[in-house]
Amino acid sequence: MILATATPADAARLAHHVNAAYRGETARQGWTTEADLLDGQRIDEAGVAEMLALPGTAMLLAQNDAGELLGSFYAQLKGDVVYLGMLAVTPSQQTQGVGRFLLEAAENYGRRHGCTLSRMTVISVRTELIAYYERRGYHLTGATEPFPTDPRFGIPKQPLVLWVLEKAL
Repeated sequence: MILATATPADAARLAHHVNAAYRGETARQGWTTEADLLDGQRIDEAGVAEMLALPGTAMLLAQNDAGELLGSFYAQLKGDVVYLGMLAVTPSQQTQGVGRFLLEAAENYGRRHGCTLSRMTVISVRTELIAYYERRGYHLTGATEPFPTDPRFGIPKQPLVLWVLEKAL
């Protein structure tokens, strides 16, 4: 796998990739789908562009030798904390090590920038995903955040809350 960093020119490709990994029928091919929890899109091209424009951010990309996008992961520096989000792996590539590759790359991005803590939020009912991160050293902090009400990020089919996970770097 090859690690790359997204540029604004990648926004449309990334929006399509993330939506295919999280929502709809293609997402059901993998184990990380949110299709039963939310309707609508996960993000649009403008949303990706906004994320890429924030200071201290990187959208890390895992690609194969042919340049095909296998996965992506967002990292944002916030003082000594690197906030990680929107891990998206092509459903056919899930369980092939792409997520682990990107998680390690994102943690290293934080370390290179002086971060001592990695933080993320996960929908509370995504127990399999929480367990995945716990196996990689993350722990639930007990803190919660409300699920965003902006329909640009999806329309919940049930009440949702985000749990905060952290890991010392």
